[in-house]
Amino acid sequence: MTTRHAGEANAAVPPMERTQLLVSPFYGTPDVSHLQVHSPSLDETSLADLLRNGFVYPPYSIYENVRLFSCGFDPSQDLFEQAHYQPIFRDSRHSHEHADDRHHDWVGEYHERLCASLRTATENMRAPWLLQSGGKDSTSLAIAASDARPDTACLTYLGGQEENEVDSARQVATQLGLRHEALVCDVDRAYDRYLALVPRMKLLTADFALLSYADLATEISRCGGDGILDGMGSDVYLGVPANWAKRALRMLAMSVHLPDFLHEAEWLGSNFKLAYLISTLQMNPFERGFPGSRFTDAEVDALFGREIAGRSKERLSRFIPAFAQASNLEEQLSITLDIMSCAGGMAKGLYTSAALSLPVRYPYCDQPLRDWLAWKVPPELRMDTRKGISKVLVREHIGRRFASLPYVQAKGSFRFNLRELARRRFEHVYDYSLRLRDVLPGAPAWLERHRQRLDNKYDASKFYLLAVVLPWLDHHSALAVSIREERVAAQGGAGFVADPERQVAAR
Repeated sequence: MTTRHAGEANAAVPPMERTQLLVSPFYGTPDVSHLQVHSPSLDETSLADLLRNGFVYPPYSIYENVRLFSCGFDPSQDLFEQAHYQPIFRDSRHSHEHADDRHHDWVGEYHERLCASLRTATENMRAPWLLQSGGKDSTSLAIAASDARPDTACLTYLGGQEENEVDSARQVATQLGLRHEALVCDVDRAYDRYLALVPRMKLLTADFALLSYADLATEISRCGGDGILDGMGSDVYLGVPANWAKRALRMLAMSVHLPDFLHEAEWLGSNFKLAYLISTLQMNPFERGFPGSRFTDAEVDALFGREIAGRSKERLSRFIPAFAQASNLEEQLSITLDIMSCAGGMAKGLYTSAALSLPVRYPYCDQPLRDWLAWKVPPELRMDTRKGISKVLVREHIGRRFASLPYVQAKGSFRFNLRELARRRFEHVYDYSLRLRDVLPGAPAWLERHRQRLDNKYDASKFYLLAVVLPWLDHHSALAVSIREERVAAQGGAGFVADPERQVAAR
């Protein structure tokens, strides 16, 4: 971590220390636990990012004076001056040094390299725990763990009603001789665990699996685990196929401005698919690639009480040249993953584990393994674009141990029981919104209008974003006060009623 000092623009204002922090496991071992933010000031545009996309656009953070070396940002550059983005694995799909070696045992070499990566990841762990989703990456990791670290415990999370992968994951762990545990989502327990971590969470993301991760990581710590193994990372360089659904959504995302009354229509409140479709029409095509249902630009402006969504959308322009250079939709989807993986998916683990003083490691980001997979393995073993099948080599690795696993063949996606969270914690989140009217003056009104629609996963997803963001802002009240002061000054001191108790707490 490096610290730089900005020039003093105003003699009455002390210089703000600038901090650049490594958060990408592709560049080393991230550690946010020692972050000390001096003269903290919340970045309002980053807050808009969270509400629009579920993560902060890299290289920004929730703080104005902290920048993050995320995927695609060379750690040698100054992120405060001219931050340049370059996809790490841009040309890897066209590289295949050993593609003609038909007799090479690619699966065997992959297994050995994955075992080596696991040993490196767990070298300082006495009791590692693997997050075993039941999908391809975690199943392949479990196979390697049975050889490299047979003392690894596997933990599977049942987060909602959309699917149940516990039996499949338990079958894998049991046959491999690994300990297996399952944790069923209890939204009250999970949310309380998140709230307990908030004071120690120095950075913020709003990934739709953040509450699940807080629940899981706290459980691992409670059970004596001293490290987490997470299977994220390989999608960035192995790629994802552009199926018809992804192509259709990209075509439908046209940045259309729709009238407000359409969003409030009663017939829309109970129809998730239609609500999702209408929100897609209003999105930028590239931003539609980010997961989940989020607040529209108009809703974000209403939450802030002024126009700000456009400033968030402008941050996408940094990545447009890379999208333009991509030769097909598969490459564009990989860039989308590159942008959001460290800022969202991995950030939830990094920020949560740091709050628990519990290291999290990503074996698929280990340089020897990832460079071999990205640059040496034949393209047809990474992704079969003709059949629309990803991670061919990983599938073959699993196939040598298990004949058929349903969650490897067709893995769905659940994050958290969003609707149950809205039912159980509405009043709690609403109270936060009242305390933070100086930051998001439109939040109470949005919650009041949509209270009867939160059984729709589309609106429940937006509730989730507020449920994550508001408690963090409330605890880090000094940051909220900095926003209040800026906004009062901008409006000539009118229009906001300060909360004396929060001002005292901030001081």
